Amino acid sequence: MKILGISAYYHDSAAALIEDEEIVAAAQEERFSRIKHDEGFPKQAIEYCLKEAALNISDLDAIVFYDKPFLKFERILQNFLDHAPKGWWLFVRAMPEWLKQKLFIKDQLKTQLKELGEVDWKKTDLLFSKHHLSHAASSFFASSFDEAAILSIDGVGEWATASIAKGKGNSIETLEELHFPNSVGLWYSSFTYFLGFKVNSGEYKVMGLAPYASDDDQLMLSYVEKIKLEVLQIFEDGSIQLNSKYFNFTSSTEMIKVKHFEALFNIKKRSEEARIEREHYCLAKALQLVLEEIVIKMAKHAKALTGSKQLCLSGGVALNCVANGVLHEKGLFDEIYVQPASGDAGNALGAALAAYYMHYKKERKQLIGKSDIMKASRLGPAFSDLEILRAIEKFELSYDLLSEEQSIDFAAKELLEGKTIAWFQGRMEFGPRALGGRSILANPLLSETQSKLNLKVKQRESFRPFAPIMLEEEFVRLFGRKFSSPYMLFVFKILEKFRKETGETKSDLIEIINTVRSELPAITHVDFSARIQTVSKDSDAKMFALLTKFKELSGYGVLVNTSFNLRGEPIVCSPKDAIASFLSTEMDYLILGNFILSRENNLALLAKHVEVKLD
Repeated sequence: MKILGISAYYHDSAAALIEDEEIVAAAQEERFSRIKHDEGFPKQAIEYCLKEAALNISDLDAIVFYDKPFLKFERILQNFLDHAPKGWWLFVRAMPEWLKQKLFIKDQLKTQLKELGEVDWKKTDLLFSKHHLSHAASSFFASSFDEAAILSIDGVGEWATASIAKGKGNSIETLEELHFPNSVGLWYSSFTYFLGFKVNSGEYKVMGLAPYASDDDQLMLSYVEKIKLEVLQIFEDGSIQLNSKYFNFTSSTEMIKVKHFEALFNIKKRSEEARIEREHYCLAKALQLVLEEIVIKMAKHAKALTGSKQLCLSGGVALNCVANGVLHEKGLFDEIYVQPASGDAGNALGAALAAYYMHYKKERKQLIGKSDIMKASRLGPAFSDLEILRAIEKFELSYDLLSEEQSIDFAAKELLEGKTIAWFQGRMEFGPRALGGRSILANPLLSETQSKLNLKVKQRESFRPFAPIMLEEEFVRLFGRKFSSPYMLFVFKILEKFRKETGETKSDLIEIINTVRSELPAITHVDFSARIQTVSKDSDAKMFALLTKFKELSGYGVLVNTSFNLRGEPIVCSPKDAIASFLSTEMDYLILGNFILSRENNLALLAKHVEVKLD
């Protein structure tokens, strides 16, 4: 069967196409439109998926939407009635869009799908999956587990904000749900907003800021106490009850009642570009600790309900890799699988998988010798040498074309010398992480790498850490872990023998950032932690070869790996995107396949600030 899954109209719209149990293609619309978190109908993503599968839209057996709009509308209507007349203007403003588009989504989808070709709706089914079922299916059916507990935590779907399910074979049974407005995801996003970061995109910045506060910081501990006494109540099963005194998202476009937050924590809401002070990272750490407590309690309850030894995680909160690492350390489950595209984009895939196994009741075959069916999450488009060459020539750039072995040798030597390399190889990643297909690479052994990348290349906040990409053997050697972590979704601390004494405690954030903490300072966060990605020869042969070569030269099969994009932009997709991004930064090299572009050799073009548009 050929099934297309779609998520759209809220944020991070995407498309995914499966043929029977194989994922053929999946991509977010933002990568094509270049609009970060694009919420529109994913026309370009669908076109890509169909092209990758060599299909016309008329060839599909089913098209599946990722949630049920009528249930979502029911929640919005009920929420208004519960709070009326408060929020009346917001309700009135939202109704035209709902009545024109979202409520009658079936007609809307058929109209927009028609732009891609004629569909015989007598032969092609149009189906709708529940939001949290899509989340659960995206993780369980993608995993290699025949049976598992499934925990999905996000902002909100139709009514559910968190759910516990049990997966067995080709079925998923939902056991319990937490309902709106009590939402762990919205609670975390509310603090993200208060700390001066953007909702739905800045939550990982809060996670990265948290370790700058120590575990015994009294200010931070006082914030923990205030959150748990005033802001929310946590029950033993991990469910929560939010105190409506502090939140506005039920009846306003603002997430929180700012004055109440400011009075409780005795700090002003931070503006986006304001200096980060001690109270900000103490609050971030308090928030993170409370989140971890909630996640662990939910996981314990899921284990008690299901009796499972395996756990599948999904939903936006599952992208909190610090909480994932803490959960792993607890040893509640023998194995934990996290869907690499855990947010709403991944629901396009989950909806397609749910339809295949549960609606059409297809048998789920066991995976042999594989950890999942995600193909290392490299499910986006790849580009031929000819397409790369055309892009280079369109920009009138000079380049060198080497053999693959030569390009790997070149990259390893230049990285050792402290150069930064934009690495554009093979298929693009599906999900929020760059995993070696659209990456920026650098030397983890140099203390200046973090500040250089943050300020001169990524053009982002200086406090944010960088993740390592490493050989699996280095994960064992440096972190004492003997399992693979291919999706950069777990945080662990480097072993003590690789740490360095940091001396007296510093209070200035810049001094804290620049302190050398290990033999690999560029990937060691303030608390000695790192967000791990491991690579095997099977998962990415070229990256495996590069890491192996770098280890021959340096003694470490580890590199800094960060996403290939500028601040505020999506990860690059095409050679054109890659070249435009390269020309806008101070990166030393761009390697597309085996084409090598040097900044130094193209200074004349950089000086002209030429903008070239490809046909």
